[in-house]
Amino acid sequence: MEIETSYSEKCPLRYALDKIGGKWKIPILWELNIHEIMRFNQLKKEIHGITNTMLANSLQELIDDGLVERVQYNEMPLRVEYFLTEAGKALFPILSQITEWGKKQQEES
Repeated sequence: MEIETSYSEKCPLRYALDKIGGKWKIPILWELNIHEIMRFNQLKKEIHGITNTMLANSLQELIDDGLVERVQYNEMPLRVEYFLTEAGKALFPILSQITEWGKKQQEES
């Protein structure tokens, strides 16, 4: 299997970064990893500065990309919960390594 090495549309790195890139996706994923299951307002409260629209849009993109799952319970009042899929959970060893790299870089600068 040949690996695409240039930063083209077929590049696996570009593909991955497109899925988790942007200002709000990693904070959303991080909170869902910590709390496992969260409701919309809980996420909004934990992610300072995010608007309802940006949270809703980012969640929908993460759902569409298979990283987050949304479950709606048909009860009154309506209850919706969000949680990481297996693909979403698989990101955390990688994100933890990036975090450690960032800490090291901060300490050295």
